[in-house]
Amino acid sequence: MSDKPLTPEEMQEAMDQFLPLFHIVNQPIKDSGGSIEDTLKIMESVAKLAHKKRADKKEEAFGFLKKDEDGNININEGETT
Repeated sequence: MSDKPLTPEEMQEAMDQFLPLFHIVNQPIKDSGGSIEDTLKIMESVAKLAHKKRADKKEEAFGFLKKDEDGNININEGETT
């Protein structure tokens, strides 16, 4: 990381990315009486879960053998006769 101060443009870009995600998490927390601090803590946990789910999807999509809904490997999928 750089010690150089952030520009207003860099801050705006970060806000444009952060705020929609914050509002998704904040609304149900706020509705139940939670604080901004609660929202930020929960947002961190939700982000970790989202990253894990993304990694799982990538891992699942890798390779030629695909699993069906029951978790069984289907070796005939995609074959043409």
